[in-house]
Amino acid sequence: MSKDLNENLSQLGRPAAIADSPDQSRLEAVANPHMDRDYCVRFTCPEFTSLCPVTGQPDFAHLVLDYVPDQLILESKSLKLFLGAFRNHAAFHEDCTVGIAVRIAREIKPKWLRIAGYWYPRGGIPIDVFYQTGESPKDVWIPEPGVENYRGRG
Repeated sequence: MSKDLNENLSQLGRPAAIADSPDQSRLEAVANPHMDRDYCVRFTCPEFTSLCPVTGQPDFAHLVLDYVPDQLILESKSLKLFLGAFRNHAAFHEDCTVGIAVRIAREIKPKWLRIAGYWYPRGGIPIDVFYQTGESPKDVWIPEPGVENYRGRG
């Protein structure tokens, strides 16, 4: 792991507050310890929250983020703080889900990234949002997201 890269970590191992907005949040990364092979990293956030931009009411989602690292891996505490910054952020489901993926891809430049956003129903309609950066690598095991369909679906 690069010592210079680790010196830039401002949140890991010390108190860090959740930013007022996702744009103000800092995503941090460390050097990929296995540059010699491809592998999948999964982060699961079953209690993601944001606000409806029309009503201001809370929206809830179960997010599953998979990526195949290149030179960097995402530092998990910074991801938690980034996702937490959405709690008071008003945006539609599609904007939150795709925006999270685009921001992470921009920051760590993975070989491949996919996000599945399973949004809980409001008004009787669950909305699921899926995004990926391209074809998944052929020789990497990419598991299914593993989130059950909403029970009320026919």
